[in-house]
Amino acid sequence: MKIIHGWKGLAQADRGAAVAHGNFDGVHLGHQRVIADARAAAQALGAPLGVISFEPHARMHFNPEAPPFRLMNPHQLASTVETLGADVVYLLPFGVEMANFTDHDFVRDVLVRGLGVRHVAVGFDVTFGKDRTGDPHSMRRYGEEFGFSVSVTAEVALDGHKMSSSAVREALRDGHPEVAEAILGRPFAIEGVVQKGRQLGRQLGFPTANVPLIDYVAPKFGVYATRTRLADGRQLAGVANIGVNPTTGEVDPRLEVWLFDFDEDIYGETIETDLIAFLRPELKFPSIDAMVAQIWLDARDARLLVAPDT
Repeated sequence: MKIIHGWKGLAQADRGAAVAHGNFDGVHLGHQRVIADARAAAQALGAPLGVISFEPHARMHFNPEAPPFRLMNPHQLASTVETLGADVVYLLPFGVEMANFTDHDFVRDVLVRGLGVRHVAVGFDVTFGKDRTGDPHSMRRYGEEFGFSVSVTAEVALDGHKMSSSAVREALRDGHPEVAEAILGRPFAIEGVVQKGRQLGRQLGFPTANVPLIDYVAPKFGVYATRTRLADGRQLAGVANIGVNPTTGEVDPRLEVWLFDFDEDIYGETIETDLIAFLRPELKFPSIDAMVAQIWLDARDARLLVAPDT
């Protein structure tokens, strides 16, 4: 799969796709339906399947002081849509130029002149263009004007859960990773480079891999049963704390995951950790000994959930 950063001056081989258009933060089940509609059109047209997203997210441009909210980084987005059959991902830079396109200009200059789209699949609630004046109806109208077909995917709901990125964020902030998983169709995962900390966990008998949250939405601070993928493809059960370490000295919010039955140097490597279940809120303990005793109980509970045979 190819990743293209931009829409200007593309080679002809990189143009002419049937595309799914949206922000696709999280690539939840509703997003997946839009991509499936684009895939059906691509197959019918004999065209590549493309996915359009924006980097950075538009919200980061318009409200840079807002708390972190992302559900995935660009690498995770690309990896996920590749599993859905995408041939190319267009990560369009969202800056002053993009923000000032009218909906008509966006379609004409980016989708048609830039990407040469043959089909555009959008969700029922898509907006685009300056002041978000574009919608599914205007996309259909522009398709007729410029000669590409358009599909609009209906709203998707599952067991009363709205299929939206906002609903995923709400579930994570409330400490319900299982609800986030139901909406996403897979566990919510934090990917990042393992950083060297104070190594206090190692001294206490449970070495942790520390990953900063950076742009990710902050799930409810607390302890989670987890599953982590290493750079070499291995998957390991574990238990993680997400928070600021109130007992041992507060730090910036981060993920600290103890990988069970594992003691290798992975500093500087990129790992990806799935949040499987919320075990308890983050606590400030009266002593280090009390904290350690609770962590061993947390590890027992996490093993039963993620690695029941160990």
